[in-house]
Amino acid sequence: MRLRLAAALALLTATAGCTVAGQAAADDAETVVVGYQSKTINTVTAGTLLRAQAYFEKRLEATGKKYTVKWQDYDTGAPITAQMMAGKIDIGSMGDYPLLINGARGQQSEQTRTKMVAVTGYNLRGALNTVVVAPGSPVTTLAQLRGKVVSTSSGSAAHGLLVQALRKAGVPEAEVKVENQQPPVGASALESGNVDALSQFVAWPGLLVHKGQATVLYDGGELGQPTLHGTVVREAYATENPEVLKAFLQAQLDATKFLWQQPLAAAEIVATNTGLPAEVVYLYNGANGIATFDLSLKPQLRAALATDVPFLTSIGVLQNIDLAAFVDDAPVKEAVGAEYAALESATANQAVIAGTDPVCNKPVQDPATAGELWVFGATGTQPAADPTCLLKAVKSIEATGKKIRAGYVPDAVTGTRWFADKSHWVRDGVQFFPFVTATAAAKYVAAHSGSAKISYAEAVKAS
Repeated sequence: MRLRLAAALALLTATAGCTVAGQAAADDAETVVVGYQSKTINTVTAGTLLRAQAYFEKRLEATGKKYTVKWQDYDTGAPITAQMMAGKIDIGSMGDYPLLINGARGQQSEQTRTKMVAVTGYNLRGALNTVVVAPGSPVTTLAQLRGKVVSTSSGSAAHGLLVQALRKAGVPEAEVKVENQQPPVGASALESGNVDALSQFVAWPGLLVHKGQATVLYDGGELGQPTLHGTVVREAYATENPEVLKAFLQAQLDATKFLWQQPLAAAEIVATNTGLPAEVVYLYNGANGIATFDLSLKPQLRAALATDVPFLTSIGVLQNIDLAAFVDDAPVKEAVGAEYAALESATANQAVIAGTDPVCNKPVQDPATAGELWVFGATGTQPAADPTCLLKAVKSIEATGKKIRAGYVPDAVTGTRWFADKSHWVRDGVQFFPFVTATAAAKYVAAHSGSAKISYAEAVKAS
């Protein structure tokens, strides 16, 4: 097991730290430096996917001026912020907590000020962050983390999830020892037993669960607090090069629309360029995925940033920030144009599961129940109207000798999309309901007389 995880981590961290790509700048070309996190896959529309499709370069070419783009890949947002403060990165993307730290640090000097100008991916319930434990762990509830050791990245949204979830469960933070570790280190520590749980951001929880190296203890969607990723730019650079920022945001919209229209193809492109399994990328970035991609700076997301500030202040990583000065939607409004108002008012995922369920023979319409199957050898995915229909489809497909590459279902309460075979299932009469955590499944059973927990294999057989 340890060797398998080591191999996976070696693949995932092959580009750890800073890797500069792209051709050397021509003598008459201006260089634009973009910092991104290839494996933080909810920033792909401002990073991995954007780069792979060369959308930014194409938009820059349309300006009539010569530019060379240098892409710098990092594991987290902190080094991107450090490079921006030094004037060495012009445009970057990162998660909500790092964005706030970026803004606060930038506001310490007129020369280093930055602005958040767009959103990449978000989840209004907070499901982009998850707490996991090792398979077979005796820890089955958050309350049981008292006296235990939990790995997380200090100051990240995953750290925020851990603290807020513990508070909600009535567990004082002082009763849990937190180890500040980068995701790959934390994953190894969880496997070796050096920590009892891991609280991390996308795509680590999904990756570890997919590989059978973790199980979910707490679904971030239970918290109900929005989490997001976004695009940030050095204010001085944006002032001097408005056409470059406009081209970047238009290119980000190009990448976003491609992901909406071809989510499976987008996931496979990201998988190829990151070494992540396509099944994991598609869990988050696919149709009805955990992440909703949209550039607009919605009121709900602005409010979430304001709510995040007290936590970051309480742990000593944020002194003060003027959010009104940091969050600026003027550039994205100009770049997107007439489409912006509709984007800002909508919250539904535009990468949707649609079509007709071929097993239950009914239209797939409700994202709260819609599921999806990815069969080995198939060029596309098969929609399912609800979890019960998905189980029936699995049974039918496997009866033909075909293998399921991945199945996706939404949690019956939080709506968090998860792997069907890694979900906790409950049978209630003739219906079957999936849950991301065993605790959530147990709560349902306790509240519904006659219902019972059932394994995935038993659910498929009984469907």
